[in-house]
Amino acid sequence: MKSNVGSKLKEHAIWIVLVVLVIGFTVANPRFVNPSNIFTLLRQVAVFGIASIGMTFVILLADIDLSIGSIMSFVNVVCAYLMVNAGVNWILATLITLVLSTLVGVLNGFMVSTIGIPALIATFATQTAFSGLTYIICDGMPIYGFTESFNVFGQWYVGPVPVPVIIMIICFIVGAFILNKTYFGRYFYAVGGNPEAAKLSGIRVGRVKYLVFALSGFFSGLAGIVLLSRTASGAPNAGTGYEFKVITCVVLGGVSVAGGSGRMSGVVAGTFIIGALQNGMVLMNIDSYTQNIVMGIVLALAVGFDCIQNKKQAN
Repeated sequence: MKSNVGSKLKEHAIWIVLVVLVIGFTVANPRFVNPSNIFTLLRQVAVFGIASIGMTFVILLADIDLSIGSIMSFVNVVCAYLMVNAGVNWILATLITLVLSTLVGVLNGFMVSTIGIPALIATFATQTAFSGLTYIICDGMPIYGFTESFNVFGQWYVGPVPVPVIIMIICFIVGAFILNKTYFGRYFYAVGGNPEAAKLSGIRVGRVKYLVFALSGFFSGLAGIVLLSRTASGAPNAGTGYEFKVITCVVLGGVSVAGGSGRMSGVVAGTFIIGALQNGMVLMNIDSYTQNIVMGIVLALAVGFDCIQNKKQAN
């Protein structure tokens, strides 16, 4: 009973924090709630909001994926290279890069599940290797000049709503459906909560890990496509640092780093909080170095709160 009460309190508290944050920034600068600024904020959070869905699945398994930023950069450069240098149609180029990003996730799953390398090390190795490969492909220079039609993912609107926001909403709905309505989602919770018990109950833990890292790769690739379309430039460092923003969104949203606990609705709130923090600090003319300090503190507080909750539940 106490565990359920604590879980519900944790889930609703994150939304209260979001409301308080919005009120605080609005008082500090009324432009914060200006409709144009709100849509700008939503466009900004769309990229790491999409990537956070795959990371949610990974953290539910008590693992971590540090390769997200490198996958986004890799997708940026490869997709731009295919369109500009190889003359590939933008639709086909998008599909090819999404397949490649998913295969990178499968590679992570192979190292973690089949070989037994800890996820922290395996994904860090992938991050490092694909970061270097990305720079080799583009010779360290950004690639630009692709077709106007590709801008649909990052710059177009449906009425007043930016397309990236629509893509993010659809992805969150899909992520919530997977967790709440499919047996795969139940497997994620089971494996994250107790992998040995899950194995004894007949769940193929190895295959679940393959699936989770493949999904993480796919959603990272999709986030990279949206980022490329928004910036109209395939830069080799486009995704640098995004993995930490994504991890912060997920953990802040109540997904336990110990695995087996968390909801997609909390991740939505966590994503909006990070977006509000970034946007609000920019409006208040806070420099980027101070912003990094704040983000680091937020991540530490979120993980610390989760650890305290886990200790209380264990006792």
